[in-house]
Amino acid sequence: MNKGHLTIGGCDCEDLRKEFGTPLYVFDEEMIRSRMRLFRDTLAEYGEGIVYYASKAFSCKAIYAVARQEGIGADVVSGGELYTALSAGFPAERICMHGNNKLPREIREAIESGVGRMVVDSVEEAEEIEREAAARGKVQKVLLRINPGVEAHTHAYVQTATPDSKFGFSVSNGSAKEAVSRLLKLKNVQLTGYHYHIGSQIFEKESFAVAAEKVLAFAAEMKDAFSFEPEELNAGGGFGVWYAAGDPDLKDGDYRTFLRTLFGAIGEGCARYGLKKPRLMVEPGRSVVGQAGITLYTVGAIKEIPGVRKYLAIDGGMFDNPRYCLYQSKYTAVLANRADEEPTELVSLAGKCCESGDLIGVNMALPKAKRGDLVAVLTTGAYNYSMASNYNRNGVPPVIFVKNGEARLVVRGQTYEDIARCDLLPDGLK
Repeated sequence: MNKGHLTIGGCDCEDLRKEFGTPLYVFDEEMIRSRMRLFRDTLAEYGEGIVYYASKAFSCKAIYAVARQEGIGADVVSGGELYTALSAGFPAERICMHGNNKLPREIREAIESGVGRMVVDSVEEAEEIEREAAARGKVQKVLLRINPGVEAHTHAYVQTATPDSKFGFSVSNGSAKEAVSRLLKLKNVQLTGYHYHIGSQIFEKESFAVAAEKVLAFAAEMKDAFSFEPEELNAGGGFGVWYAAGDPDLKDGDYRTFLRTLFGAIGEGCARYGLKKPRLMVEPGRSVVGQAGITLYTVGAIKEIPGVRKYLAIDGGMFDNPRYCLYQSKYTAVLANRADEEPTELVSLAGKCCESGDLIGVNMALPKAKRGDLVAVLTTGAYNYSMASNYNRNGVPPVIFVKNGEARLVVRGQTYEDIARCDLLPDGLK
């Protein structure tokens, strides 16, 4: 804190507003690097493996450059993320390509660029990979995404390993076994192992252990049925982060415990089922960038409805953070220009879009605010910029990295010209 102002990465938030304006995404670069190193160095305790940064949480050239410098991999889920990573100089062999419905051109682009792994989410997709790889004289290494049937204690929209999921093949109904059989018959697709991901915002380590045991039991069944033993196991991510009161505030040691619990479960499972120890992959995303990011807003209109609620309107909204609208996600806010003052009232932080549901949060504790105050919403590093839109033709805000008191622009904020750049006026409309 500096003169009662909130600071991040050694920078005064008021100074950041003066230089870059609001709304503004701000990331603590050193915190991101530290968390990447934490996962990388802890995974080294297991042995052979790789950390893939799950870039769907936050994707831009700068974050791929940081991941490259820290010696980890990247998980991408679209042609756009792949292009961004490659254009930042990220090595293709350290990229893992995901997606439950990869488009033919995305499969082609991934194979041509030389991505190290692709995660297969349907038999038809595997056959498309086979055709594209054969046409280029390549053999593409793939992982088969399976659903072990473990229910993580998280929001229904971010559970991904239950039988009713658009992702992967279910172990319980036999579709995963059939997929293994089909993939092993392909010539230009090399099945190296399995991928699974049980959800997001997971705070209890037992889910990771239970899921690993179930996946290894399936692997043993496939060894008996097809003499196929996985060389690799990708356990996904899903490690939770703190957003608001009531959430556990996990520290570095807690994430190490999550990983070490996973290591132990894999070791025990391999011994039980007579499997060789696989190369391990994990995919942290939110836990790398979530708490490293904040969003700054300026307070505009203030509306109090007696006996109902008080609204603080900000110059951002659902176009830069749609997560409350989607999941009723909880956040913590502070008045960044009066951060030393105690909260005195509960308010709803309202966006500027023409939607009644355009809120960042409700019942948020703040000091009595006035027009022009600076609001910082905490833990917005994951799934805010990456889910932003131009709703109501609002521009996506700029992104800055801060470190050791220095602020660097890494994504330029959109102008009106950017928003309208792809618009056309055909003959007859001019």
